[in-house]
Parts: sequence; C-alpha cells; structure tokens
Amino acid sequence: MNYHVLTLFPEMIEQGLNTSILGRAMEKNLITLQTTNIRDFSENKHMKVDDYPYGGGAGMVMQAGPVYKAYQHVREQVGEGKSLRVIYLTPQGNVFTQGMAEEFAKEEDLVFLCGHYEGIDERVLEEIVTDQVSIGDYVLTGGELPSMVMMDAISRLVPGVLNNDVSAEIESFHDNLLEYPQYTRPEEFMGKKVPEVLLSGHHGKIDAWRREQSVIRTAKRRPDLLKEAVLTDQERRLAEKHVEDVKRIE
Repeated sequence: MNYHVLTLFPEMIEQGLNTSILGRAMEKNLITLQTTNIRDFSENKHMKVDDYPYGGGAGMVMQAGPVYKAYQHVREQVGEGKSLRVIYLTPQGNVFTQGMAEEFAKEEDLVFLCGHYEGIDERVLEEIVTDQVSIGDYVLTGGELPSMVMMDAISRLVPGVLNNDVSAEIESFHDNLLEYPQYTRPEEFMGKKVPEVLLSGHHGKIDAWRREQSVIRTAKRRPDLLKEAVLTDQERRLAEKHVEDVKRIE
C-alpha cells in the first residue's frame, strides 16, 4: 500500500505515522508514505495558497491551482495511466466505516487531500477527487488527523502489517458486530474473575461464548449496527432481548 498525502503540514503526517505498528510496517516496505506540501506549488512569491471567498464570508479558501499542481506531481510519480483514488477529508463526506477501510485496502495507491481554512475551491475538488470521506459529524482544523485515522485503519488490513493477521478479521465490526470482552492475567482482579469458559480450554465453547458476547455488546452499545449484522435467528432474538433491556433501563 502506497499513501500519498497532499497537505500543508507534511511533518504532522510523518511524525504521526512513523511510530509503533505503522512505523515498523514502513520499515518493512509493507506500506509507504509520501507527503507533498501543497505550499511548494504556490503561485506567488509569498508561498500563499489561500484567498478570500467570492461572494464574501468569514475565513479563507484554499486556491485550486496549488492543489491541482500538487496532485499532478503525485500523478506523475505514480504513472499517468494508472487509476488513482483521491480521498478528500471533509465533514460533508460519507462517514468512514470498517467496510470502507476494507475497500480502500484493496488499492495499491491512495491519495489523501487535506484541506484547511474554510475548505478548498470547489472546482479542483470536482476535477480530482474520487471519494469524499468524514470520520464523524464534527469539524476539525484540518484534514491531517482524519487522514491518519483512515491510514491506520486501512493499514491494519494490509497483509503482514499485524503480527497476527487474524486479529484484523475477528475484532470489532466483524460481521458488523462489536468485539467480545477480552481478559488476561491475573485470573482475579479487584474481586472480578475471568469467565470460567475462557479457562476451560474448550475452543468450541469459547468461540460460542465470544460470539454471544459480541451480539449482546452490540445490542447494548451500538444497536444501530444490528440492521446490517449477519445473525442467526437465535442470535437475532438474543440481540432484540438486550436492546429491549436497555430501553427499559433508560
């Protein structure tokens, strides 16, 4: 996986991703990161990339020219004939999900466009952007943090990035369910014991318990996910019971 980030703050992206699991993945060339400073393509001597919005209003808008030239720089490096997905981070985009992460992880190259100020001139967005994505219904100062969130989620799905690739398949949002509770040593902590089934060594019973707990946890914490969850009739009834229990408590 090759990440290309168009940004005004390349050092923010580089420092954020060059550590921990993603840092090790880059050392192994499982993923690569190239940041392109949009300001390097400014069209004036003061390296300015923003201007007042036509029609008036508060704040400034990033100009189309520098953004387009930065994109063209990446396009030339990747190869003109290659299809390229360009993700613009914006609160107006589709909300990022695990399913989207899985889809993006199939790409060889991804370009992230990080806006600032009041946004980016609409004309260049229409010209180069293929996907508009939001990480939630709130506004941040720029697209760098959302892009790092997405790259983290996508990278975990790249083969070899995690020490145990199975982890990426069975944790939160597998089958649209939240992950089951996890425990480790000691067996008792502050009077609370590890569930007996996890100490039994019976893998079939452990798997069944974990699946049941995933259904219950999703029903209690994220019932909105159940609509798309892959459930048996028995699991559906279990989920409905716990959703009702939550409603009664509320």
